Amino acid sequence: MKIDPNSTADLSAQIAKAIRDAIVSGALIVDARLPSEAELAEQFEVSRPTVREALKRLAAQSLIRTQRGAFGGAFVNRLSYEEAYGQQITTSTLLLSMNSVGFETACEARFALERACAPLSAERRSADHLATMRAEIHRQSQPGLTDEAFCASDVAFHRALVDGACNPVLSYQLAGAVEAMQPLMNMITFTARSRGAIVDLHTGIADAVEAHDGPRAVAGLASLEAHTQDLARTVITARARSRDG
Repeated sequence: MKIDPNSTADLSAQIAKAIRDAIVSGALIVDARLPSEAELAEQFEVSRPTVREALKRLAAQSLIRTQRGAFGGAFVNRLSYEEAYGQQITTSTLLLSMNSVGFETACEARFALERACAPLSAERRSADHLATMRAEIHRQSQPGLTDEAFCASDVAFHRALVDGACNPVLSYQLAGAVEAMQPLMNMITFTARSRGAIVDLHTGIADAVEAHDGPRAVAGLASLEAHTQDLARTVITARARSRDG
């Protein structure tokens, strides 16, 4: 593991990248103990605080864990898909909040990914996945439901549809798409949408999944995407006209 002392990049970031690359390549295996701070400082020819900052970066990415005591130190973490969901959601949320991804692009990507899950969900979903979808549809039908609660229910519905594919890689990839992009879509479209229309579209998707009808579930998601895109265009156009006065 090496760094470039002449690089303009922060030294702690370079050290973190070098260790991360060693983990990804398999040079450092899961549960392996990293050298001590003093040993790493000597190896990279930097101060111990610089090493400590690099280790904090790695810990924040869940790539390492620290243990105290005589047999303590920093160890390569065994990362699970569930633990990685949070990072995926945070990254997607930041990109969207910083306007790095436009609404239309985010919507297109999110539904394209979800449509890839739909046939698998129709084939593999459990009774619990379907029960969650039905429960959220019922919740969305309640007249006193707040916009915030409706949004949370919307996310839970689509989370159940995705998880019904029983593929942890797809669930991970869609964590950001559903739990970051879906709230954004709801925030933009909630003033124009009809909850009844959303409930009807969700019901059609759930019916298709219950019937093990993948193509119909895909078609239902396509209809939901078209509906969402139409609502967004209406809202964005109205806002532009209001600004232009």
